[in-house]
Amino acid sequence: MHELGIVFYIIRDVKQVAEENHVNHVSAVVMDIGEVSTVVPHLLSDCWRWAADKEDLLKGCELKVNLTPAVTHCDGCGREYATVSYGKTCPHCHSENTWLLRGNEVEIKEIEVKDT
Repeated sequence: MHELGIVFYIIRDVKQVAEENHVNHVSAVVMDIGEVSTVVPHLLSDCWRWAADKEDLLKGCELKVNLTPAVTHCDGCGREYATVSYGKTCPHCHSENTWLLRGNEVEIKEIEVKDT
């Protein structure tokens, strides 16, 4: 389960941003997780709850996950298609000259704080 390692990196980055902006509590972290990123959202959330509650800055902080659909681009016909449904072979022209356009990201999109 690499989700715990990812959570530690998220916490590190959030703590750094909070320090730079003189924030003493974060209420939510919003993540964009790609459909083919190999990150399992519910495992990430479980690891988050365990690790975040050990940090004063993040106690009770919610992890919000947006799942980004995987999309592949075909250089053969120039079209885009759903990666998970069709894999590497373009459903339009059957070319294998394709590449993943999006869907493998693991990114912090927002860090939410409440005004005090």
